[in-house]
Amino acid sequence: MNEQALVNTTTFPNAKMKKTFTLFGLVVCMLILSLQTMAQYTLKQADDQYNLYNYSKAVELYLKAHKKAPTYYTAEHIANCYRLLRDYPNQETWYANAISLDGTKPEDILNYANALKNNGKYKEAKAQFTRYYILSRPTDTARRNFYTSACDSAVKWLTDSSKIEQVEVKNEYILNSPKSDWGAVKANGSTVFTSDRAEVVNKDDTRKPFLRFDNVKGPDKKVYQWTDNGYLRLYELAEKGKTADVLKLFPVDAETEYHIGAASFTADGREMFFTVTRLPRKWAKDTAKIHTINLEIYSTKRNGSVWANPTSFKYNDAAKFSNDDPFITPDGKTLYFVSDRPGGAGGTDIYISTRDKSGNWSAPINLKAINTFGNERTPFLDSHGSLFFSSDGYKGMGGLDIFKATKTATGFSAKNVVNLAYPINSSQDDFAFNALTDSTGYLSSNRFGGLGSDDIYSYTINPASCYRLDGVVYEKGTITPLANATVSLATGKEKAIKIRTDATGAFTYCLKRNTTYTLRAEKAGYLVDNEMVTTKGVEPGGSLKKDLYLEKIELNKPIRIENIYYDLDKSYIRPDAAKELNKLIKIMKDNPTLVIELGSHTDSRGNDDYNMALSQRRAKAAVEYITNVGDIDENRIIPHGYGETRLLNKCANGVKCTEAEHQLNRRTEFTILKY
Repeated sequence: MNEQALVNTTTFPNAKMKKTFTLFGLVVCMLILSLQTMAQYTLKQADDQYNLYNYSKAVELYLKAHKKAPTYYTAEHIANCYRLLRDYPNQETWYANAISLDGTKPEDILNYANALKNNGKYKEAKAQFTRYYILSRPTDTARRNFYTSACDSAVKWLTDSSKIEQVEVKNEYILNSPKSDWGAVKANGSTVFTSDRAEVVNKDDTRKPFLRFDNVKGPDKKVYQWTDNGYLRLYELAEKGKTADVLKLFPVDAETEYHIGAASFTADGREMFFTVTRLPRKWAKDTAKIHTINLEIYSTKRNGSVWANPTSFKYNDAAKFSNDDPFITPDGKTLYFVSDRPGGAGGTDIYISTRDKSGNWSAPINLKAINTFGNERTPFLDSHGSLFFSSDGYKGMGGLDIFKATKTATGFSAKNVVNLAYPINSSQDDFAFNALTDSTGYLSSNRFGGLGSDDIYSYTINPASCYRLDGVVYEKGTITPLANATVSLATGKEKAIKIRTDATGAFTYCLKRNTTYTLRAEKAGYLVDNEMVTTKGVEPGGSLKKDLYLEKIELNKPIRIENIYYDLDKSYIRPDAAKELNKLIKIMKDNPTLVIELGSHTDSRGNDDYNMALSQRRAKAAVEYITNVGDIDENRIIPHGYGETRLLNKCANGVKCTEAEHQLNRRTEFTILKY
């Protein structure tokens, strides 16, 4: 164990994180504990990691602790970890778990509502927002109406097929990685962006976040412990590049070994502004606290091909507040940025500072007409003077949404702020908007279907003719139309387009020529349905029809898996059984929040105890196949052998039956426990 102080880091504040800057920057842990008093128990270790913002490690430990002894405390902390790691499906699952246990707080319901919204479950989110504000008396009616009406607006935007047909949002795979990639801009013949894709080396999960002495050691220079990824860096890709192998680090010495944020350039490409985290030259002597190092904006100028040493923005004050998300106007005269400095309207506000002919910056002015109680992030001014920014303080689809504020003769006004809606925005975080032309540009998002936690997307506004696809989503069995079901349309590597069914369960899409799509329908409380649809062979201007059928989930009702057979007295999975289990794997993947029991049954022939043990071995073998081959989390599927205790007919011990009657009892079933 390292016996020096260990410095940990919180998440770097790009637009994906919406909490105040008290959670951002570099965190210095100076907790003095002797080796003899170090905790040996999983829960204590989890709490230690959690308190140090090492959420990726903490959630692993909390899951182990919860599996041994389920409690509200561990369930809530697991949910909090997933929220801070932005794992939306698990965030929803674990807040649902937490609020079902004794000791739950109203705040858990609010977090559950936001998780549902982040997962695009607007109807369910609306109900939970209402529940939260009723429990949080005195009820804030205005704030409740704000959140519930935002859910209604999101549903409306998702069904606006005219907007979806007009705007194409495309994942820029050449720029993206399995890590976080965001903030793309064009400068000097290259695309410059931010990423934490740096390979993590010499990773040691046995590191302990404790110190014995008060001499301070810097943070781990390879691993950013909040996410267990590398630190954010600036990268560039030359426009002539066709593959990611020409990608390289941006050649600027930011004079820090830690996070370097998204960049903004003047029109001539000779000056750049960016954000960094830097350790102070001297550490505070108080070793009983966790210290936060705030963010700062720096700039640098290019002389030929060499970037000069960075210069600190005049109004940085890392000891008191953060400055972040710089945008310099093309002429280099005005700097837009965000800050959590005292006197703001919300968590982070947009500020403006202007530069005079002598190069001096004016005191920052709060853009009060635009800022809200929430967080405003990543400002961008287009060639027409319109301000684009991200916010969670206006009505949005979930997380941060991208908004446009049109400037009038009297300046900016909240009355002129417009949500860019779907498909520019999604139910997750959408930010770092950058218009390249009047109809093209970049944005960043952690929406579902990307390569990593944040991905860079391009957008194109280009209305085009299409092949019309109409369909209806029905409840399987009853053939009842399902309103507000989510329908997704995807092809190849392109991002899925999602819309909501109307009151009659109907949906409409515009399809491209000679293209095959995957059509998917889902709704809370139902199993997902997938179908293929293609325009190949369809006459120009033709139309297609495809309906989808969702099976209603009934908890604790066994569903038989057909054709699961085992050799006599054996428990290994035969090839014919594997085909059927692969179908269950697909169900688990299509419905990532399902938790099931997999039960195995025998007929009555043979010893009762032997049959019980045999069925348990068979159930475990089936679960092992599903978890190993399907890469399904073992916590989502529970094996249970029932032996001959649940016969479906009269064929008990001593009763003469046909082979077909015995075969009816030899079965494998799955039962949905949670969803």
